[in-house]
Amino acid sequence: MVRVNSAQKSTNGSREGAEWSSVNSIPLSEEGTAPDGQSIGALVKDATTHLSTLVRSEVELAKSELAGEVKKALKGSVFFILALSVLVFSLFFLFFTAAEGLHALGLWRWAAFGIVFLAMLLVAGLFGLLGFLKVRKLSAPKRTMASLKETKNITKRRQSEEPAEG
Repeated sequence: MVRVNSAQKSTNGSREGAEWSSVNSIPLSEEGTAPDGQSIGALVKDATTHLSTLVRSEVELAKSELAGEVKKALKGSVFFILALSVLVFSLFFLFFTAAEGLHALGLWRWAAFGIVFLAMLLVAGLFGLLGFLKVRKLSAPKRTMASLKETKNITKRRQSEEPAEG
């Protein structure tokens, strides 16, 4: 319980000689109104408005963070598309190699096309690796999650401070 002093000296000295005594409680205002004169209904309305504003701002924060992550994902997916394109075109060389068989200047023809096919696979692997590295950098919306945890903790604290009705 907070003890409140009932007498204080003013700056102009009009309460000189007043004694300091303690009061065990602060007198309540009229029933149904808050100390500042607002009704309980108005306070509930304000609290609801503030909570609604808080939720909307949390959603906007999540949207902005996720938009950034989606852009990163799109950039990473470009490399996957390039890898798939190179793989599709390199399959042509595999089939062409099988159809041509043998022929080359110094090499058999199928060996030359096989080397081209392996080079295309290496290029596809490189694009696939670059795409993987870009997508791996994606992260969860950390600020939104931290803000939601903070709001949850504040709400729990407020609920535990309210007296039990019954």
